[in-house]
Amino acid sequence: MKLSSFVRMHLAAFRALLVLTVITGLAYPVLIWLVAQIPGLHDKAEGSILTVNGKPIGSRLIGQLFTDKDGNPLPKYFQTRPSAAGNGYDPLSSGASNLGPENIIDTPADPSQLTAGKSASDAGFKPSLLTLVCTRSSAVGQLEGVDGSRPFCTGGGVGAVLAVIGPRDARGNVVHPTEVVSINEPCQTTQTPFLTMYEGARVECAKYGEDYSTGQIVPIRGAASDNPQVPADAVTSSGSGLDPNISPAYADIQVTRVAKARHVSPDQIRAVLAQYRSGRDLGVFGEPTVNVLELNLELDRRYPVTG
Repeated sequence: MKLSSFVRMHLAAFRALLVLTVITGLAYPVLIWLVAQIPGLHDKAEGSILTVNGKPIGSRLIGQLFTDKDGNPLPKYFQTRPSAAGNGYDPLSSGASNLGPENIIDTPADPSQLTAGKSASDAGFKPSLLTLVCTRSSAVGQLEGVDGSRPFCTGGGVGAVLAVIGPRDARGNVVHPTEVVSINEPCQTTQTPFLTMYEGARVECAKYGEDYSTGQIVPIRGAASDNPQVPADAVTSSGSGLDPNISPAYADIQVTRVAKARHVSPDQIRAVLAQYRSGRDLGVFGEPTVNVLELNLELDRRYPVTG
């Protein structure tokens, strides 16, 4: 290749670099910034920040926790849905738990470490998605004074799952159980499994270190209603972990608690709640929602309480 051709080729590449830099590095960002200044878009472009007395306290697009320093719900506030983003609603750790519907068996804690004073999580306990849902539903039910039971959950708030051991038929189903174990109820936490008998065999609580992988895993539906009083968004996190909204059904079961904490009637709380219900986008997309931060700020303005 001649030197002149080499120079011309690289000069052309350099000119293309300059043009693309101006277009994508300068013109395009300026264009987007100008569009963001259009009335109606400016607030969203700036993060939809909400302020109180000029002090920013959050974004209407990102949820936040309304709990005390120990993680307990503050009674005067409507509560958000669970979050798997970091310690809760951390924009830098946005994401889901990645637990699927077949995740129904807990990883038990080491009893020796529990005896040594370690927490369940530090001792190796990892709840399944089913147990997370059951535990949260039970806790929400107690907090709101409603029935927190739901299908496939024990009364103690863990997944109602049995490991059934015995001879199997051609389809792999156990036909004559010789041993039945409630695998999410270890003997360290309970001596009375949620179910006494299963197909003629006595149900035992799980023992740490025992291998129940040879058993047939059988979830037990139980007698709970198909329509639990605690809605699904109260017990499951969103895909991003940052959802600022809850369903109207979840908001409704919180009204009595919030009214009592703010020393007003439930009807007064419902009147404010109605102002922050959003319908489906364009009337057909998504589900009706309630923005928790906006609602709580309005309640603080209308019915303030100390503490």
